[in-house]
Amino acid sequence: MKLSVWTYEGPPHVGAMRVATAMKGLHYVLHAPQGDTYADLLFTMIERRNHRPPVTYTTFQARDLGSDTANLFKTACKEAYDRFQPQAMIVGASCTAELIQDDPGGMAELMGLPCPVVPLELPSYQRKENFGADETLFQIVRMLAKPTDRTTHITANLIGPTALGFRHRDDITEITALLEEMGVSVNVCAPFDATPEDITRLGAAHFNVLMYPETGEAACRWMERELGQPYTKIVPIGVGATQDFVKEVAEITGLPPKLDTSRLRLPWYSSSVDSTYLTGKRVFLFGDGTHVAAAARIARDEMGFEVVGMGCYNREMARNIRALAKEFNVEALITEDYLDVEARIEELAPEMILGTQMERHIGKRLGIPCAVISAPVHVQDFPARYSPQMGIEGANVIFDTWVHPLVMGLEEHLLHMFRDDFEFHDDAGASHHGHAAKARVETPEPTEVQTTPTDDNIIWLADAEKELKKIPFFVRGKARRNTEIFAAERGVQEISIDTLYEAKAHYAR
Repeated sequence: MKLSVWTYEGPPHVGAMRVATAMKGLHYVLHAPQGDTYADLLFTMIERRNHRPPVTYTTFQARDLGSDTANLFKTACKEAYDRFQPQAMIVGASCTAELIQDDPGGMAELMGLPCPVVPLELPSYQRKENFGADETLFQIVRMLAKPTDRTTHITANLIGPTALGFRHRDDITEITALLEEMGVSVNVCAPFDATPEDITRLGAAHFNVLMYPETGEAACRWMERELGQPYTKIVPIGVGATQDFVKEVAEITGLPPKLDTSRLRLPWYSSSVDSTYLTGKRVFLFGDGTHVAAAARIARDEMGFEVVGMGCYNREMARNIRALAKEFNVEALITEDYLDVEARIEELAPEMILGTQMERHIGKRLGIPCAVISAPVHVQDFPARYSPQMGIEGANVIFDTWVHPLVMGLEEHLLHMFRDDFEFHDDAGASHHGHAAKARVETPEPTEVQTTPTDDNIIWLADAEKELKKIPFFVRGKARRNTEIFAAERGVQEISIDTLYEAKAHYAR
């Protein structure tokens, strides 16, 4: 464990909170010091929920460490049950409280509370948030789900969507519609909007749809083994994956595959001349394993991009991403350090980044457009509108999300290119007030060096730096790197316009 300015995942108790907050009739008693209640903000501020998470904190302080902190926990448990009357409770400790070894699970079991209590043992210093969500759902399912008769018609459980999940709310709607089109009803969706009583009915479904392996695979594996329910392995993100998902459901159920693609907007663009603007764009992918794997297929097979690098931050998915990277003939980056990701992006100089909120910031600094494909995300990725990632409508949303940064980035580049013109310079005012535009007051361009030396002690002269900015943003980084390599190989210390164009001619051969 190490301190970091940014982190891709929180500690595992935050994952447990995501499950508890997604459910109804469940309460989480968290043994935690004052200050760990920051996690509430993730749901009320980032996800913009209209109610607090169903979590009671013991919030002990430093002065309490010399007294009976265990008794504080017991009191919190009793008061939480008396106040909220939940159908079930989960109990555990935050990463800080884990150090005092009070054993919340054992204490809660001895209290004899009048509802099921699920103890959580989450190794805070070895595992992270997605593991915490996966393990919490697994423990809830293992305690509450029982074998039962199957429903008379074919039904499925949707497994994995949680609170604070990337577009989980809308993905549920999309997958429910896909299944209903084939004649399959949803029995239970868990944990999102499920109650503990609903969990007891999981066994009535004929199969499970594993929507997010990061947060639902352990539960699906257990139900396959103990309840005899197969589960889907394909995550329906993208056109091809959605088609394959429908076929997989047909194989499990024996029903004919049905998929209405009339809402799909991608084919018309793929067959238009405008699509050539996207063909061959070099992209770098990073995020959770599930969304990176889906994005890689979409980027290559449906958008015509060239995947130059990929990686994930959750080590539980490292094996899958390494195998996929080998298929794409690139090196996988498995790290939870955003500085490693930034270094790889600078090295590869892609024309677009498909990543998380962290990569969005990295892209802004490097001048590379970025589309968000995975958690962690910020408030703008919890839209009020319907905006799924899965299914046919999800494919439409992804298409817009990926294309817009490129198109709008080109617009910004053109405005920058023409900023010296009469209408577009900084003092000209709004373009629709062109009659009032002022002529630009020319100031002499400095001839001295305007940039700091590079790592190779190569210096960009002012005129070359200005000319470099005229190169479109999506290849500017590559042009800079190639020019510096060209100069270094020839022992040139100062890059002028002539050097820039000589390098361009050299690499164009």
